[in-house]
Amino acid sequence: MGLLSIQSVLITGVAGFLGRYIARHFFEKGWRVIGIDITSPENAPLSYLESYYSLILPSADLERILVEKKPDCCVHCAGRAAVSLSMTDPLADYQSGPPLVFFILNSLRRVVPDCKFVFLSSAAVYGNPVRLPVAETDLAVPLSPYGYHKWQSELIVEEFARIYKLPTASIRIFSAYGPGLRRQVLWDICRKIFTESTVILHGTGYETRDFIHALDVALGVEIVTTHGQFIGEAYNLASGVQVAIKDIASKLVNHSKLEKIVTFDGEIPSGTPRWWQADTSRIEKLGFHAQVNFESGLMTFTDWCRTELNG
Repeated sequence: MGLLSIQSVLITGVAGFLGRYIARHFFEKGWRVIGIDITSPENAPLSYLESYYSLILPSADLERILVEKKPDCCVHCAGRAAVSLSMTDPLADYQSGPPLVFFILNSLRRVVPDCKFVFLSSAAVYGNPVRLPVAETDLAVPLSPYGYHKWQSELIVEEFARIYKLPTASIRIFSAYGPGLRRQVLWDICRKIFTESTVILHGTGYETRDFIHALDVALGVEIVTTHGQFIGEAYNLASGVQVAIKDIASKLVNHSKLEKIVTFDGEIPSGTPRWWQADTSRIEKLGFHAQVNFESGLMTFTDWCRTELNG
């Protein structure tokens, strides 16, 4: 299916952090965007959407929507996105993961089998990589229920490609960030900088992450959608650069223009990997290259956090 024939995209979880960025990106590229989420319409990014459906998946209404809209592509952003919550409530995390992926793919198989399916997976499938940068062909050894459920979902994505010949692909997103993100390490650091007298963070500070701006995530999703193989394969989506948490914290303090001292408690939460750096050569072969400069992205994120936290 070529670029010119793809005219509409269905996005599940469209009101979430990444869903909003992806909806805006496809809208600005001239696509017709259809959104699904559990939230009421007033909380959805309606300005980017041709149609919006407020419903809880799985739902029999999905097949009705597919029959009516006949999307060329479905980007699945819905589901939980918190490692810590998956550790304390693995059942809820599971129920929002593999069974939902199966339900959507089976609905596509029944109604619009030519619709491309893009699953937003996570670098959490790798756990602590045995080598860096970690490639898609490296062994998946998750450290958390969240990581395991993403991996299980990827297997379902592959299952429908191999057995039913549905066009499917998974994207393993590393540490996404940007205005609108109210969780994970960058938000946690900024929240403490702007609201607490002392900034005490988990870990040693030498742990690393591979950050990618949400604008680049949206770009990567579009590039995979238009140029991917769609045989059940996975793509790393990251900058390809690892950055130590202590260095990130220092940059955020500098951007905040506040005099704060950052310390680390030496404790690494369960399910948290130590080091991440992605081998991005597979997605780069499709034409992807990160566009957002990390320094400017951090500054914009810091300014947004200041407004959110201090008004």
